[in-house]
Amino acid sequence: MLDFRMVTFLTVCKYMSFTRAAEELNLTQPAVSQHIKYLEHEFETPLFLRERKALSLSPAGTLLRSSLESMRNDENTLKKRMKESLVGKKVLTFGVTMTIGEYAILPALARLIRTHPDTDFHIRYGNTQSLLADLYEGTIDFAIVEGYFMEENYQTRVYRTEEYIAVASSRHIFANPVHCMKDLTSERLLIREPGSGTRAILSRALALKNMSVQNFSHIVEVENIHTIVSLLQQDCGISFLYKAAVQEEIDRGTLMQIPLEDLKLKHDFTFIWNKDSIFSAEYEGIFEELC
Repeated sequence: MLDFRMVTFLTVCKYMSFTRAAEELNLTQPAVSQHIKYLEHEFETPLFLRERKALSLSPAGTLLRSSLESMRNDENTLKKRMKESLVGKKVLTFGVTMTIGEYAILPALARLIRTHPDTDFHIRYGNTQSLLADLYEGTIDFAIVEGYFMEENYQTRVYRTEEYIAVASSRHIFANPVHCMKDLTSERLLIREPGSGTRAILSRALALKNMSVQNFSHIVEVENIHTIVSLLQQDCGISFLYKAAVQEEIDRGTLMQIPLEDLKLKHDFTFIWNKDSIFSAEYEGIFEELC
């Protein structure tokens, strides 16, 4: 189990505030400071940097935080596995983003479930940022995500690589001739919510053109990928999505890919788990099965 002073350290890291950590832990602020000083003396290095009252992690503190988070999450997983052993059952909890869960993993997931008849599966759907938060809290074993994240915090494997495209109804009439992304700004944009990997990829692609989603004349923000596809079919605007999410509709002729000279983009769907986990070999095995 983690030493109580290490729990204090992780709580300070969570808020980057001694005061808020003290409130959450129901301790006095001097007690929190004493815990941190003890660890700094024990490891013979500063764990935090203080500049103009702003708190940040030192390089040693960053290393300790990563290691303790892995230890905490492994401890939680180990407790769960020990309880499961009492009833002869294993439970695997993992997360997938909306696009991956609905369009990219179903055949592989069905195969995994069939080949593990004694395992219960808890599958969480969420956007990339919410799944990263679940990994941080140790409430899921691993995740398959799109979008961007700090790779140094995780062990990663590329599950597959998908084309990212602009798409519209096959009967859509464009306000202007379309050759590049800027030609679409007079259109209504259907877009996922902040935190979504699909949106993060679009935001970065637009930023490279000195653009943002605010450049579009109108925006419809939707938290469900099926709704976006349905609205596209009803000719309610244009969108940017993984091709896998609209391949069937393109094949049927209800939607079309918008050819853009300046959008030639592919992005990874990434299988990730917490770095240095003692369960890494198990997660590697699951990844191989899914592939």
